Amino acid sequence: MGGLKDELLKAIWHAFTALDLDRSGKVSKSQLKVLSHNLCTVLKVPHDPVALEEHFRDDDEGPVSNQGYMPYLNKFILEKVQDNFDKIEFNRMCWTLCVKKNLTKSPLLTTEEDTFKIWVIFNFLSEDKYPLIIVPEEIEYLLKKLTEAMGGGWQQEQFEHYKINFDDGKDGLSVWELIELIGNGHFSKGMDRQSLSMAINEVFNELILDVLKQGYMMKKGHKRKNWTERWFVLKPHIISYYVSEDLKDKKGEILLDENCCVESLPDKDGKKCLFLIKCLDKTFEISASDKKKKQEWIQAIHSTIHLLELGSPPPHKEARERRKEQRKKLLAEQEELERQMKELQAANENKQQELETVRKKLEEAASRAAEEEKKRLQTQVELQARFSTELEREKHIRQQMEEQVAQKSSELEQYLQRVRELEDMYLQLQEALEDERQARQDEETVRKLQARLLEEESAKRAELERWHVEQRQAIQTTEAEKQELENQRVLKERALQEAMAQLHQLELERKQALEQYEGVKKKLEMATSKTKSWKDKVAQHEGLIRLIEPGSKNPHLITNWGPAAFTEAELEEREKTWKGKKLAE
Repeated sequence: MGGLKDELLKAIWHAFTALDLDRSGKVSKSQLKVLSHNLCTVLKVPHDPVALEEHFRDDDEGPVSNQGYMPYLNKFILEKVQDNFDKIEFNRMCWTLCVKKNLTKSPLLTTEEDTFKIWVIFNFLSEDKYPLIIVPEEIEYLLKKLTEAMGGGWQQEQFEHYKINFDDGKDGLSVWELIELIGNGHFSKGMDRQSLSMAINEVFNELILDVLKQGYMMKKGHKRKNWTERWFVLKPHIISYYVSEDLKDKKGEILLDENCCVESLPDKDGKKCLFLIKCLDKTFEISASDKKKKQEWIQAIHSTIHLLELGSPPPHKEARERRKEQRKKLLAEQEELERQMKELQAANENKQQELETVRKKLEEAASRAAEEEKKRLQTQVELQARFSTELEREKHIRQQMEEQVAQKSSELEQYLQRVRELEDMYLQLQEALEDERQARQDEETVRKLQARLLEEESAKRAELERWHVEQRQAIQTTEAEKQELENQRVLKERALQEAMAQLHQLELERKQALEQYEGVKKKLEMATSKTKSWKDKVAQHEGLIRLIEPGSKNPHLITNWGPAAFTEAELEEREKTWKGKKLAE
């Protein structure tokens, strides 16, 4: 929605500027009401006259500025816009408001329709800042597209010469200057109006109507299976086909999505350069005029489907955004370079000031030395005058005075030498102080580093001691656990030996009980055989008599070795003995 809103604002800005007759930046409220009503009509937005009256109801009956109109425009019109209106109709409405005021009366190679298309292309390529201009890079892009569409060669040197003569105070051209530049035919020499008009229409179809490719091809029908020539127009989401290139009689369309694909077909049924467009619901068989156009259409449709899969905008819009990003990047780099140049200039000025200060100090020192020399010369002249006046009176005094003057000159030379030595000593002392300050800083750095190393070493030593104590405790704990496990192992071995002895004793007892059981069993079998024979005899003679056989008083006990040869009371006694031994262990 942000991109659509920016495009609409550019055309509306032209209309608002055209209504500003005195160029004061303000438009009368009545004109804004009419403009708002027309915008709602062409944008298919419900018009709310009450809201419009409420917005413009105040004590000031004068005109409204662009800033005052923008809140209403955003809230009641642009925020409600859906992508269901005719963009050409909207642009033509805004164009009608501004063309008569701004378009010059000089004859141009372009028709009124071509001028309108240049105006729409300008809005597409212009920068997103007001007042709207088109920068030289976009002018070169547009002129190059027009030259290629006309079949001519691009004259880069001519355009570079035009850029050199470009006004340095301007960042670009307005829409009316661009129309005049193209209409004068400066970059389309040798081309007639028809070629220029066709080129403008082709560039308009590509940049504004998103026409990626168009041309005549043969299409096979779905019902009658006959071949018919159609004018095909490829856009980012659809391929429309018409009876002719005037686009008046539309015969159908092919909706493209990421599930569609295009395939090349071999020649058949007398048709050449065949290819197939497969969609989910239908398949379209198409024949191009030659192999080159067949490959161009296949590549264009394949690229369009690929862009749909990626969700990318059309190539020309993506290229425009890349050019804008490149310009922003270059502008940022230029601003950074200017900032660095300013910093260098400021640093240079500071350095110049420092040098000027040093120069002034040297001049002051030189002036002081000159004054001292002047004083010295003046003193010498006075001494010589005095010596001359007294020369005639006392010759011996003159000799003494000459000696004094010579001595004074020697002392003065020594004084000057001393002054130079003191200056050298002063410079040396400054260097020594700087070295001492640096040494102190280095010493402080080393001291801090040593302190940090000592702290780290003490921390590591404390950590090692703690680890040593923990290791000794762990060793003691391990030794105690090891001793405890050894004691448990000895006790378990003893218990195992006792259990083995008891098991051996139980095995002997089991064998004895089994032998007793076998003896009793044999006795019972013998008694049973005898009883049976006796019973048979009695039953044979006395059928009514039934003998009562002795049965087992107690239930039989079953152990792991078979039927037990001992009583239940004996078994309970044995269980108590085993439990007692187990608890003792």
